[in-house]
Amino acid sequence: MAQRSKRTAFLYKDTSTILYFIIYNNLNNNIKGKYNMTIRKTTANDIDKLLEIFDYAREYMKANNNPNQWADGYPSRENIEQDIQKNESYVCLDDDNNIIATFCFFVGIEEDYNEIYEGKWLNNNKYGVIHRIATLKNQKGVGSFCMKYCFDICKNMRVDTHKDNIPMQRLLEKEGFTKCGIIKLRRNGAERLAFQKSE
Repeated sequence: MAQRSKRTAFLYKDTSTILYFIIYNNLNNNIKGKYNMTIRKTTANDIDKLLEIFDYAREYMKANNNPNQWADGYPSRENIEQDIQKNESYVCLDDDNNIIATFCFFVGIEEDYNEIYEGKWLNNNKYGVIHRIATLKNQKGVGSFCMKYCFDICKNMRVDTHKDNIPMQRLLEKEGFTKCGIIKLRRNGAERLAFQKSE
């Protein structure tokens, strides 16, 4: 019989920190306990760690047949600083308060998504956007955790990724996103696969 899991989520917000806990309970009692992660806004003190995470992500992409997505040094320190200034950069922490992942998230207009080719968006309602999601090595389940966090805030999400980024495409499929078409990045004209999830 296949193992089944249930997820209980608790969301707490205050003026400076967003805490988000997920407890996984194995119903067959083979694996018990809980794995807590915390998501908060990025600070300037986190930038060097984020650059380390992005460096690892670039190497991982190269090793998994995706050498072109972030080949130009993107995301840069300047990108991170801009995300922090706009209050859109987040970090995910483990039980020991170590940064294990990062992402950019906002609710609003992404100009790269104004035109879509070879398909269409699921709807034109107000939407949230996830960019630059990356984790440290051997951090299983963290990508899903970050996606769920964003979707709990905004039930209409759009994301894009490179055609060669198979792990990201699998994550999006796992989290219930639908492939909608192709968008082009304003910064360099590169094509990206466009995904959306909506309730």
